[in-house]
Amino acid sequence: MDFPQEMTAVYFQKIDAQEGQTKTGISFYIVLDKPLKKEIMLDKIYFQNQVAILEKENDRTFVAHFYEFPMNQDLILDSDLLKEYGNKLPVIAKPRFDLQSNEAVLEYRNHNKTMFYTIEAIKERPMIADPADNKPEN
Repeated sequence: MDFPQEMTAVYFQKIDAQEGQTKTGISFYIVLDKPLKKEIMLDKIYFQNQVAILEKENDRTFVAHFYEFPMNQDLILDSDLLKEYGNKLPVIAKPRFDLQSNEAVLEYRNHNKTMFYTIEAIKERPMIADPADNKPEN
């Protein structure tokens, strides 16, 4: 099924943790040729075995953020299995869609009916440097 509006760009950029920040991950962008029609609402994007809510950046650009959180759990590794008894098993959730690494599924509503659209051949753009890093020298 086709998406009811033309997408001029679909891409993602890696997020690198800056000083004082602990979040790294991916920002996923959808750029439309015209402002979104009133009867259409973009809800979620499924990408690389994760799901995120799309936020409106402006009339034509929508962004979703996929964050990687560091594990705060210490694992005990020992040749004696009894010493590893307190370790918790990782929780592995089966993804909702079987996608390639450069594919995503857009969940949207058209006239309050939930629909899905597969986006293929998504390109990665280079990471943008943090503007705070470009301070003028005195």
